[in-house]
Amino acid sequence: MMKYISIFDIVGPTMIGPSSSHTAGAVRLGLLARKIYGEKPESIKFTIYNSFAKTGKGHGTDKGLVGGILGFNVDDSRIKNAYEYAQEINIEFNRANNANRHPNAVDIEFSGNTPMLISGNSLGAGEIQITGVNSYKVDLRGDFPTLLLIYKDQPGMIWKVTKIIQEKNINIASLNCERVEKGEEAFMSICLDSLLPAEAIDKISEISEIYLVRNFDALEK
Repeated sequence: MMKYISIFDIVGPTMIGPSSSHTAGAVRLGLLARKIYGEKPESIKFTIYNSFAKTGKGHGTDKGLVGGILGFNVDDSRIKNAYEYAQEINIEFNRANNANRHPNAVDIEFSGNTPMLISGNSLGAGEIQITGVNSYKVDLRGDFPTLLLIYKDQPGMIWKVTKIIQEKNINIASLNCERVEKGEEAFMSICLDSLLPAEAIDKISEISEIYLVRNFDALEK
């Protein structure tokens, strides 16, 4: 009898599937979405588009996405039984065509304490791109340690955050900010040369009007 364990207690090694874009790419999209969400979800709804939707079933795209969310890496044999390991959460798949979306696109909608919508594309050869977090545009490939923040738009926020990063002598590879409108909710993504230590994250979390902090390492190659 299979033993079911907590969805975010599972950490696997690197699945070689029939398609690098439809299988390995799907796993890596799930893995990066898991890191960004950073909590245990109550349910997950996947909407896969275009080629993902048409041929993904045969290529194991659905199992790859679920396996990545569980923390399985791309060569983990457990991916073929991903649904069985995910019994404790509700998983829904929808398929759609949208000419404005990438051929191998997915929206991953997490429900739980922190609802979140993460969008991404599988680019081929296992390469991926996260293109959206909620209503914010991003370009995350999983190749750098990353800090994500949602906060109230206010003067000096970038300086407050980057000052803490500088104190740890960590170099910034890229920084992107967006906001809903002046003085309302805003989003910041910072790719770094190394992962921020816990004490730096504690200091960032103490900054007034920061609503969400995510700090995660790059995906395994």
